[in-house]
Amino acid sequence: MASRRAAIGLIALGFAACLSSNGASAQDYPNRPVRWVVGYPPGGATDILARLVGQRLSERLNQQFVIENKPGAGNNVGTESVVNADPDGYTILLVNPANGINASLYAKLNFNFIRDIAPVAGITRSPNVMVVPADFPAKTVAEFIAYAKANPGKINMASSGNGTSVHLSGELFKSMTGIEMTHIPYKGAAPALTDMIAGRVQVIFDNLPSAIQHIKAGTLRALAVTTDTRSPLLPDVPTIGETVKGYEASAWFGIGAPAKTPKPVIDKLNKEVNAILNEPAMKAKLAELGGVPLIGPPEEFGKTIAMETDKWEKVVKFAGARVE
Repeated sequence: MASRRAAIGLIALGFAACLSSNGASAQDYPNRPVRWVVGYPPGGATDILARLVGQRLSERLNQQFVIENKPGAGNNVGTESVVNADPDGYTILLVNPANGINASLYAKLNFNFIRDIAPVAGITRSPNVMVVPADFPAKTVAEFIAYAKANPGKINMASSGNGTSVHLSGELFKSMTGIEMTHIPYKGAAPALTDMIAGRVQVIFDNLPSAIQHIKAGTLRALAVTTDTRSPLLPDVPTIGETVKGYEASAWFGIGAPAKTPKPVIDKLNKEVNAILNEPAMKAKLAELGGVPLIGPPEEFGKTIAMETDKWEKVVKFAGARVE
């Protein structure tokens, strides 16, 4: 009996130690630098967001959140590196529209994003903007549609890459208006906008942060934003949905971690990110980029990922876009 009581006592002590250890791991997290993977080169919208939020996380949690740019394969190189990382909270991912799009765009991936990445927190949602060269004949969405129908095959639609939200925002527009446009993919927004200013391409549905300075300078003309509400940065620019009923597209960003990352760690990160997004200074910075905060629990961000993945699957099928 004594030995049985001793054994039970040891089991209880072991269980308590496990609880204490698990609690401490979440309480003490992070106790070393955190690697934050961004699947694009420095300087783009995703990189800017990660550095903004990463700086505040570093300050609040007293550990460095180190941005690691791992571009390649339309964001898949960076994503796969996080999928295969230890699920300990010390490697996280900047989640972006490509993660929802690539699930159906790529014929073969070495991971299933929804299964292999745990949602941690949303960061922001922002519009894309439909822009044309300053001397383009159409000054409204309705005029653009009429011009495209009267000039089939004469409009080249630029994008920052095959399968990006910029590309598929245009494909959604094509599917809902019945117009023809030839897709011209570029390696990033900068060369696409350069060619647009030169008149080599006629339209792009670009991320607002990339295009807004050209719009304000008058070298490009904004016809509409892609969200279902107007952007405070371009209050006089209508939404596409005001002309094409039901149209909506946006760029959304957040944080993911390897599946099986401990929930207490995810919850702690979520709490910190939500606190940062509630800071007036951060709200102002996001607004400068045309975005609104995505504040909520991990489960809410998971719903956003699932809905966007389903939405863009339909557009990918319409476009016939496929990457082997």
